[in-house]
Amino acid sequence: MVESEVKKSEKSEKMRWKWVIGAFIAIIIAIALASRSSPKISLFGQTDKSCSCSQDKHKYSGIVADCCCDYETVDHINKEVLHPLLQELVKTPFFRYFKVKLWCDCPFWPDDGMCRLRDCSVCECPESEFPESFKKPYHRGLPSDDLKCQEGKPEAAVDRTLDSKAFRGWTETDNPWTNDDETDNSEMTYVNLQLNPERYTGYTGPSARRIWDAVYSENCPKYPSEELCQEEKLLYKLISGLHSSISIHIASDYLLDEATNLWGHNLKLMYDRVLKYPNRVENLYFTFLFVLRAVTKATDYLEQAEYDTGNPTEDLKTQSLMRQLLYNPKLQAACPLPFDEAKLWKGQRGPELKQQIQAQFKNISALMDCVGCEKCRLWGKLQVLGLGTALKILFSVNGQEHLGQELQRNEVIALINLLNRLSESVKFVHEMGPAAERIGEGKISSPAGLDNPVQKIWESIVKK
Repeated sequence: MVESEVKKSEKSEKMRWKWVIGAFIAIIIAIALASRSSPKISLFGQTDKSCSCSQDKHKYSGIVADCCCDYETVDHINKEVLHPLLQELVKTPFFRYFKVKLWCDCPFWPDDGMCRLRDCSVCECPESEFPESFKKPYHRGLPSDDLKCQEGKPEAAVDRTLDSKAFRGWTETDNPWTNDDETDNSEMTYVNLQLNPERYTGYTGPSARRIWDAVYSENCPKYPSEELCQEEKLLYKLISGLHSSISIHIASDYLLDEATNLWGHNLKLMYDRVLKYPNRVENLYFTFLFVLRAVTKATDYLEQAEYDTGNPTEDLKTQSLMRQLLYNPKLQAACPLPFDEAKLWKGQRGPELKQQIQAQFKNISALMDCVGCEKCRLWGKLQVLGLGTALKILFSVNGQEHLGQELQRNEVIALINLLNRLSESVKFVHEMGPAAERIGEGKISSPAGLDNPVQKIWESIVKK
């Protein structure tokens, strides 16, 4: 009796495998038939790059506007050096935890934004999870008197450029470019960024649109004209680049089917929100190079910083990865000066424009408290703080050069995580841009679509 059941089981198993093999053959046949009239599609829905070299060629070439590096070099050095290093760096304990105020009243209007998904909420860290060293009080830095030299004697002036600043412990100072009171620990909580990825959350509608409308209309020219000088275009280009990056991350990790919890690339959305407008891609590259320049300018400071989390092995790894990023010979040879900040603020209106942009950016920072989606607010605050840190490094504030030397731990965490997000966006545009443009222009249908018969067959096999 038992032997009979075993034989039946073996027979059933053989039949199942025959069906799987038959279905697999059907997939191959379907792909072969589809390839006669459409671009080649791989088993997992990715466009085959060998189908047409000319179609996959990057449409952006030459020097990135207002920068010192070209698109081809940026794509190459990002793929070969920056992206791999940054991906490892943000996973280390030091860069994984971000301190943030999640519950803030909107200073401009009542918060009525709601999210539809569980993915909108943030998972906060229990106190036992984040590094013990993060709980220690900050060093207050040098007394203000030590930052003064003998007035009226240029030869006695202290060189306060960030490049020569030695690390003297994490400071507890507010970023003058952002709105948050960074020293108020009582209202802040630690968040594990690896457990709260930036992705689609379902945060749409009037509440979401109102944030970006306020950012552009009230704080920087929405459609900068050619007559505007480079300084006046700066804030718009930075915000547009950040906006493009956020849109790309939503499109790259999108909920394609809520019923089956299927996540994947929404290339049509990426085309509609970013690729359809070339200036948005250009501003993405500009913002990436701007932030990269801030990191490279802060090399001496970042190299000597204490990446202490209480885990010696991980801390040494963090230090090693940071040095590889800061002193990479390929990066230094390919793009030694990503952005030249020395060209700005030279005119008579320079100081006035700088203070104006600082006030506008600070207002944009305050708008992050009005974001109705908790996870969107987390990543908005982090990336705006990262951009504010880049501005703080590259430009003096209200004539006080020394402010650019003092970086908080949270600012460094935000700066590196922002550079990683921009790096991911640039890589995704470079690799998936051509396919997204063909989909957006109606030349091919999305290979990842749920109506794809090949994908349906494959999913039925996997579920068996």
